Order: sequence, then structure tokens, then C-alpha cells
Amino acid sequence: MKREESLLVVIDIQGRLMPAIDQSEQVILNASRLMDAARKLEVPIVVTEQNPAGLGPTVEALDVSDLKVIEKMTFDSCPAPGFSEAIGKECALVIVGCEAHVCVAQTVLGLLSQDRKVYVVEDGVGSRTQSNKQAALHRMASHGAELVTTEMVVFEWLATAEHPDFKIIARSIK
Repeated sequence: MKREESLLVVIDIQGRLMPAIDQSEQVILNASRLMDAARKLEVPIVVTEQNPAGLGPTVEALDVSDLKVIEKMTFDSCPAPGFSEAIGKECALVIVGCEAHVCVAQTVLGLLSQDRKVYVVEDGVGSRTQSNKQAALHRMASHGAELVTTEMVVFEWLATAEHPDFKIIARSIK
């Protein structure tokens, strides 16, 4: 995946949801790493929030103050007002967020049905249980999503150790 052709989608990493998510600290950390890399490498970022009145805003650890945040009630982000416009038509979509078996899976399946290129960051998605997360990853992959890791994304976006931001970005994931 090339950074010039990518967009990072951060799905529903919200304050009232994350305490219930298995390994939520890892999900937040990897989402933060990808957001930092995306900002440095000028990869656009779109954030969604599921029912923010009920689940609260995106966690404070992820600064979204400068980003487009799509509020939604549907589990699939695709029909949410403003989502399609925010993600455009040509880029590959790198997905992190929660819950893997609900909003992430339904969004990914919706994007795949539109013939979009989708990368699901395996260590950047979470569910309340590992079994739900694993079932979601299997289902998304079987429908055509590519499963990747945070490090895979970062190093593919960098493409070379000669990139001017290589040392700074590489340090943030080690």
C-alpha cells in the first residue's frame, strides 16, 4: 500500500466503549501510532463515532481536534451522512477501530461491496472478546479485506529507510 493512495479510517474508539474492549490499550496505542505516522506522511484521516451521546467522544489519547469526525447511528459507516464524501473514491482504506465484529466488520463489508481496497489492521481493531475479534477478522478476510499489522502499514507507507521521517516514525513503533 502506498501512502499517496491511502486513507486511514478510525472507527469508534470512544471513551465509554473502550473499557469493555479486550486489550483496549493495544488498540488505542496502535491507532495512535498510525494516526501519528499518517499526519507526518500526509495520509488523510477520517474518524467515526457511533452514537456519541451514548458512547462519548473519541478517547482523549487520540487527538481528533483537527480531523473530520463523522457521527453515526448505523453500524456500517458507509451510509452515515458525510462518510462517503470524506473517504473519496480512489484511495485504499486502512481501518482501525471497534468493535471488530460490529461496526468495523459492517463498514469493511460495505466498502468491499463497493469494490474498495481495504486493509484491516489486525492489531488495531478490538472487540469485547477475542472470539468475536477472530471471527470478524476471518469474515472480513474471506470477503476480500487484507489483514495487516501496524508495523506493516507504517513501513509500507515509509517505503524506504531513506525517507526523511524514517527515524522519527520507526522510533514511535518500537
